[in-house]
Amino acid sequence: MDLDTPIIFAATTNADRSRAFYEAALGLEFVSDDPFALVFKTGPNLLRMQKVERKPKIGYTVLGWSVTDIKKTVRRLTKAGIEFQRYNGLDQDADGIWKSPSGARVAWFRDPDDNTLSLTEHPRSRKATAAKLRRRRPSAN
Repeated sequence: MDLDTPIIFAATTNADRSRAFYEAALGLEFVSDDPFALVFKTGPNLLRMQKVERKPKIGYTVLGWSVTDIKKTVRRLTKAGIEFQRYNGLDQDADGIWKSPSGARVAWFRDPDDNTLSLTEHPRSRKATAAKLRRRRPSAN
């Protein structure tokens, strides 16, 4: 039994509004709409937005993406009409990006169903950064 390809689940009470958000604003590839869920492709995985009559308010992140350039992604999504959240006690920059103690940079936003979503740019390892710098330097020979 291989469990290496998860399917991601979240919920929506308004499929039309949810489809517009995930397809148009986020740019996810729409796959299908059936009586039970909207389906989108996100990277190699599927996101199933389950159609529900009502959903509880959830006070934590339900879905997030790892990105290589968080500032660029936040600005692109802001232009698409997405508003990034600000939280008391977190030192967020002008774009709403917080630098965690591990060095990861994180920004949060909400979908039309009030699901909290996030973007995370993980810190590059020192070893990888040093190797990249060595490749850029011209040879002294």
